[in-house]
Amino acid sequence: MRLLRDSFLIAAACLTLAASAVQGEPEPQTVEDVIAKVLKQAPQPASQAAPAAAPAPAAPATLPLVMGARIGEHPDRTRFVVELSDPVDMRTFTLNNPNRVVIDMPAVRWHLEGPPRPTGNGAVKSYRYGMFRPGNARFVIDLNQPVTVSDALVLPPEDGHGYRVVIDLFPTTQAKFDRTAGWPQDLKARENAAQLAALPKNPAPPQSAIKKVIVVDAGHGGVDPGTSSPDGTQEKDIVLAEALALKKTLVSRGYTVHLTRDDDEFIELPQRVRIARSWRADLFISLHADSNHDPSVYGLSIYTLSEKGSDAEAAALAKKENDSDKLAGVDLADNSAVAPILIDLAQRDTMNKSSHFAETAISELRDETDILPRQPHRSAGFAVLKAPDVPAVLVELGYLSNDHDARQMQTGAWRAKVAGAIADAVDRQFAATGAAGPATAGLP
Repeated sequence: MRLLRDSFLIAAACLTLAASAVQGEPEPQTVEDVIAKVLKQAPQPASQAAPAAAPAPAAPATLPLVMGARIGEHPDRTRFVVELSDPVDMRTFTLNNPNRVVIDMPAVRWHLEGPPRPTGNGAVKSYRYGMFRPGNARFVIDLNQPVTVSDALVLPPEDGHGYRVVIDLFPTTQAKFDRTAGWPQDLKARENAAQLAALPKNPAPPQSAIKKVIVVDAGHGGVDPGTSSPDGTQEKDIVLAEALALKKTLVSRGYTVHLTRDDDEFIELPQRVRIARSWRADLFISLHADSNHDPSVYGLSIYTLSEKGSDAEAAALAKKENDSDKLAGVDLADNSAVAPILIDLAQRDTMNKSSHFAETAISELRDETDILPRQPHRSAGFAVLKAPDVPAVLVELGYLSNDHDARQMQTGAWRAKVAGAIADAVDRQFAATGAAGPATAGLP
């Protein structure tokens, strides 16, 4: 774990001292004087912008800008360089199973259009970046081998560059990596507070039998982009756009609709389940997009909960989705999402309602989009579906690895058609169970 702000400030102090000499200003007595001046001028991190009791996010224009990220692969090390517009608090720590390096920082703006990627043959397999919590951003570096993380070197702005943070990764043994891996203890309080803040402030009162509550869950988000198409379109963006379209359609039909996220924010899996239960949801719809090594595989499919996957592919997909929190760098010490899914008798009725909705939705969607030709209704142990009292489905909208699917998922017309078909299935679901939705009451 490394705290980098002092290094940023010393770099800024050196620049300020030099500028003072050039301009003929009285030179400060100490470097500490300059650091104090820089602190007054620098944008406050989001975590310090307001009292903890009433956090106020910084205006987007005041947030530091991440302008670049580069990876250099050398015989004795791998070098990771992050370029920023302003000094920020930065810290690094490592996590194992799988091996990762996490670079944690306050909220920033991202300007990384198509950043260069590693070859995948060195120490770094891949990396992700984005919002992790409100007011908190991060890089997560996936490793091919265990490494030792160097102290960061901070280079001041020069030759058109901003502040550059240079972090070297040196090969080490797995035993040495494991000894230092783990979440910093002082971050646990921040995590607990963030989880509580994400829940509804007032528990939802019991709903009437007339107005049903639907929770729509846009999968992934923030530092967890999900899968992506060959042209770089990310799953997290596709599913958020569809979630917003579905909410609009359902609200127009009189349903009460809540989203687990309405922007590019990371929400961990158990939190998504807690949000649905807090709103006493009558139905939970989680939206995702799939990928496959075979680009000819196409079509929408819907998953419901089971202890074991309906087939090997379904089980593998559930494992990948259930690992999302782990890969984003969540502390899983007390996370029940990684525990085996055990279905009790109380969940059987919920699962039956989920399966009924899945079949109804597939029948409605056939006229509006391509459906996976083989077994479009599948089941697996998805952690996000395991609320015992909320019927839930996970909709894979299509395959981003398939050119046709990827293109149509990016169009507003397709999103509107799919949202309408899912809403039709919602209407039929509540009519069939004797709890008519707003648009179908009294209809056959």
